[in-house]
Amino acid sequence: MDYFFLGDPELVTAFRFAGVRGGQVLGPDEALEAFKKLTQNWDETAGAVLPGTGFDDVSGNCRVLIVTEEVADWLGRALTDWQLTGRYPLVVEIPGPLGRLPGRKTLVDSIREAVGIQV
Repeated sequence: MDYFFLGDPELVTAFRFAGVRGGQVLGPDEALEAFKKLTQNWDETAGAVLPGTGFDDVSGNCRVLIVTEEVADWLGRALTDWQLTGRYPLVVEIPGPLGRLPGRKTLVDSIREAVGIQV
């Protein structure tokens, strides 16, 4: 498996229709537990091993982890620390079912800020 999704139940179902496995997380504790399961047993050749509660039916590897902005907020520092390692799985944040969270920058906004120009 190349992709895995963490988010609310409705989006988990939607991603499953698209062929992407996932797990629902309903709060910060569940999100952190699932994230640790995806990252703590990472093996560069096999990928993330997904044992444990709620993810028993998932095996294989995860190269890209898709999370909603809300889940990213719940993960906080743990997510930032993981992204700075440069290791797999790569984490992609998407808006949730209600759209973008207030105060979140788009990728284009971040690039414009980094480059220093706006066209």
